[in-house]
Amino acid sequence: MGRTVGFVPTMGALHEGHLSLVRHAVAETDVCAVSIFVNPTQFAVGEDLSRYPRPLDQDLQSLAAEGVEAVFIPTPETMYPAGFGTSVVPPPVANRWEGQFRPTHFGGVATVVLKLLQILPAEKTFFGQKDFQQWRVIQQMVADFNVPTEVVGCPIVRDQGGLALSSRNIYLSQEERRRALAISASLCQVQQAYRAGERRAGQLESILGDGLAPLDRIDYAVVVDAHTLEPIQRIVEPAIALVAGHVGKTRLIDNGWLDPHSSEAS
Repeated sequence: MGRTVGFVPTMGALHEGHLSLVRHAVAETDVCAVSIFVNPTQFAVGEDLSRYPRPLDQDLQSLAAEGVEAVFIPTPETMYPAGFGTSVVPPPVANRWEGQFRPTHFGGVATVVLKLLQILPAEKTFFGQKDFQQWRVIQQMVADFNVPTEVVGCPIVRDQGGLALSSRNIYLSQEERRRALAISASLCQVQQAYRAGERRAGQLESILGDGLAPLDRIDYAVVVDAHTLEPIQRIVEPAIALVAGHVGKTRLIDNGWLDPHSSEAS
């Protein structure tokens, strides 16, 4: 039998969250491959494509230290050659939340991931659950197109203060970072209320919204079904609290599980 391949698609600017995915891939498969590609089709006009960090040499050193055997670094011209005209229409799980605020985003993500999986076939493909909706979109796309890979969701990695690691965190000033900690703190409050027995989604959303007061703007703060990402009234199946908000000029997303079947359920 051949060696199994684990694939970690990234846009570079690697942090401990990305490297945790690499470690899962190294542990669970025989060969770990990583792509570094800042995908232009998932950025809308006015988003941070031009200023997205690109520390390639540092990224390559980090990957070598983790035992990565192959790194794919395509150019935009490689991924989208002259005459390119086919794209993926993302599944319904993409329609709400990020899909509403970034309407072209998941089409770009789904298209580039499908192309990458054609170039680099892998038994397992690893995504971080910080981008929870993205993980669900890719899971559904892979199932719909019979792509022979398992889409593995890996836990969120946080800094000591609780802030979910993101390449965009470098944009935060010290004062903005302090205010951004309200996101993880409010998610913890929701999880505490859930463990104490609260199952009404509306009440949990109120707790979530109240805790996000330090943010400059909230795009959404919701409790939804963890599979469909559709709104619910009461939690009877696994649910997820999703947050997207702005601190200064930086947009941050985060989430927290609310699972009545987990060992943490009250």
